[in-house]
Amino acid sequence: MTDEVFDSKSFLASLPLQPGVYRMLDSQGQVLYVGKANQLKKRVSSYFQKSNLSPRIQLMVSHIARIETTVTRSEAEALLLENNLIKSLKPRYNILFRDDKSYPYIVFTGSPSPRLTYYRGVTDKRHQYFGPYPNAQAAKESINLLQKVFKLRTCEEGVFNNRTRPCLLHQIHRCSAPCVGLISAEDYATDVRNAALLLNGKFDEVEKRLRTAMEQAAEALEYEHAAALRDQLQALHTVQQKQFVESGRDTDADIVAVVEAEGALCLNLAVVRGGRHLGDKPFYPANVQGQDAGEVLEAFLAQHYLERSVPPLIITSLEVQDEALEALLSEQAGHKVQIRHSVTGERRQWLEMAQANALLGLKQQAGLQAGQTLRLEALRNELSLPDLKRIECFDISHTMGEATVASCVVYDELAIRPQEYRRYNITGITPGDDYAAMKQALQKRYQKLQAGEGKRPDLILIDGGAGQLAMAIEVMTEFGLSDIALVGVAKGVERKAGLEQLLRPGVEKPLQLPPAHPALHLIQQVRDEAHRFAITGHRAKRGKARTTSSLEEIEGVGEKRRRNLLTHFGGLKGVQQASVEELARVEGVSPTLAEKIYNHLH
Repeated sequence: MTDEVFDSKSFLASLPLQPGVYRMLDSQGQVLYVGKANQLKKRVSSYFQKSNLSPRIQLMVSHIARIETTVTRSEAEALLLENNLIKSLKPRYNILFRDDKSYPYIVFTGSPSPRLTYYRGVTDKRHQYFGPYPNAQAAKESINLLQKVFKLRTCEEGVFNNRTRPCLLHQIHRCSAPCVGLISAEDYATDVRNAALLLNGKFDEVEKRLRTAMEQAAEALEYEHAAALRDQLQALHTVQQKQFVESGRDTDADIVAVVEAEGALCLNLAVVRGGRHLGDKPFYPANVQGQDAGEVLEAFLAQHYLERSVPPLIITSLEVQDEALEALLSEQAGHKVQIRHSVTGERRQWLEMAQANALLGLKQQAGLQAGQTLRLEALRNELSLPDLKRIECFDISHTMGEATVASCVVYDELAIRPQEYRRYNITGITPGDDYAAMKQALQKRYQKLQAGEGKRPDLILIDGGAGQLAMAIEVMTEFGLSDIALVGVAKGVERKAGLEQLLRPGVEKPLQLPPAHPALHLIQQVRDEAHRFAITGHRAKRGKARTTSSLEEIEGVGEKRRRNLLTHFGGLKGVQQASVEELARVEGVSPTLAEKIYNHLH
C-alpha cells in the first residue's frame, strides 16, 4: 500500500502560533515522530519549507499521511506531554533511550536498629534513602565499604527479630550484632548517623566525631571502646583512598557528556553525590542517525529526568538551548535545578572524565559490534541465510515437571534485545513432557505473527533435539510460516559446550561446527541467554508456588495469618525452622494452631 499524499499547505494554514505537541503518522496509522514546539505553526512548517533537512528526516516527511496536534498552556507542559508520548509510543524517528524503570539506592530502614540495604523501586517516607546510584555495582560496593567501617546489619527483619546468637557476618567483622545486644542501641545509632554523614560526603565531620569519641574513651580508661573507634578511623581512611574523585564541597551533581566518533554516539552519565563520584553509566540511544549531538543531549535530559529525582546541578558537555527544560525540572524537583555547560576547576575535571568514559564506551561498543558482525556473517554462511538478521530462541525449564516455563529471547541488529523477551507459562500438559511444552510455547508466540502482528524472525533456534524440532516444524507448518528457518541445538553425547549439534529440517546429518567457530559462539550466546531467562522464570514460579501452597494447605491459616507468618520469620524457610513456641508468638497464631503448623511442615 502506498503512502497517502499529505496536503501540507492547507494543514499548516490551520495551525496556531501556540505551544503544543505534534504527532506525525504514516498511512498505516503508525506514529513516525513526536515533537514539541513553542509555536506549532512555525515548528511544523519548518519540515516542509527547509531545504537543508537530513536525508533521514526527508525520508520521514515523505511518509507523512497526517499530523495530529495538541495545544498546551506552556512550552513546559508541551515538553512533559512530548516525553510521555515518546515513552509510550516509541516512534521510529525519535531519539530513544532505554528506560531504566528504577535506579538503585542505599537505604537505612526506619526500624529501631536500622538495616543497611540495597533497593530499587518506589521510595517510602519511613526509610532514609541515598542515591540514586548509576548502577547496582556502585551501590553494592558502597554498602560493602560501610559494612567494613561501621559494621551495620544487612539482614531482613524476620531474621533479625529471631536471632539467638550472632551470625557469620559478626564473626568476620562485618556486623556489630545488634540483634543479640552485643552493641548498645546508642552506639549503633551513632554508627548509623556517621554512615549517613559519610554517604552525604561529610568525611571530615565523620573523622572529627570518631577521633573525639576515641580520645574521650581513652581518657575514661575505656581502652576496648577506644580501640574499636581507632579501627573505625583506619577503615574510614581506607574508604577515602578508594574514592577516585573526592570533593572538598558537599556537591550533588550529574555530569552528562555526549561523544561522537565514526558515525556512532555515546552519552555518559556520571553521578556525584556529597562530593563523591559514585560511578558512570553509558547510554547508546536508538534512532540518532543524522541527528545533532545537542538534540540527543536534550532528548536524554527530558526522557531521563522527567518523573525522576533531579540533583541541583546538571553539568553538560554541550550547551542546552531549551530554556523550558531547566524551569520544568526545577518545578518537578521542588528545588532550583541548574543546567550548566561552562564550568571550571574541579567541575571541569568531572566533565572531562565523563567525556573520556563516553569515548571509552564508544570504543568498547565498536569492538563488540565488530565481533558480532563477524559471528553473524559466519552463521549466515554456514546456514546459507544471506539475509539473516533476527534470531529468536526457545528453551523450556522445569523441575521434574513442576512449574514449567518457556522462554523466548531475541537477537536483532547485532545485539540481544531484552525488551523483546517473553516468558510463557505452560499448562494443561503431562508434567515433564518437553515436546508438548515446546509446541505450546511456539503456538503462543507465533499465533500473532500468523495474524500479521509482530516482527518476523529470520531464524528460530530450538534448544533441544529431534523431538523438539519436530514440534517446531509442526507448529510452523500449521501457521503457514514454514519458510522461516528452523535449527535445533542439541547438546551432543557428552553435553559439553563446543560439542553442540545443529539439526535442520530435511537434513539427515547434523551440522557440528568447531568449538572456536564464530557462528557457534553466536548460537551459544543466544541459547545460553534463553536458558538463563527460562530458569529465572521457572525458579520464581516454583518458589511462589511452594511458598503459598505449603501454608495454604493448613486448615485455619488464612491469607492474613500466612502473611503474618512470612513477614515475622522473613520467608517460608524461617517458618519451617521455627519451634512451636516461636510460632505461637506470631499475631493471630494460638498455641494449638502453632502445633498444627509445626506438625504439617515437619
